[in-house]
Amino acid sequence: MTIEAIIFYLLLLDSVTANFVAYFGRRWYVQHFRLISRLFPLAKGWTTYYLVLVLWIGWLTHTAGLL
Repeated sequence: MTIEAIIFYLLLLDSVTANFVAYFGRRWYVQHFRLISRLFPLAKGWTTYYLVLVLWIGWLTHTAGLL
């Protein structure tokens, strides 16, 4: 497994987790990360955009033969 694949899968895991928390775990996020939630509020649009970008990067790396 190449470093590009490892980085992609870590980013994919991060973006899926961020989307899950944004859509289903907002209350948990605010309760457990009070200071961070004030500085970085969850937004469904931005996390969805992040997931789309990661999937696009994955498609590009797959097309290039790196995954």
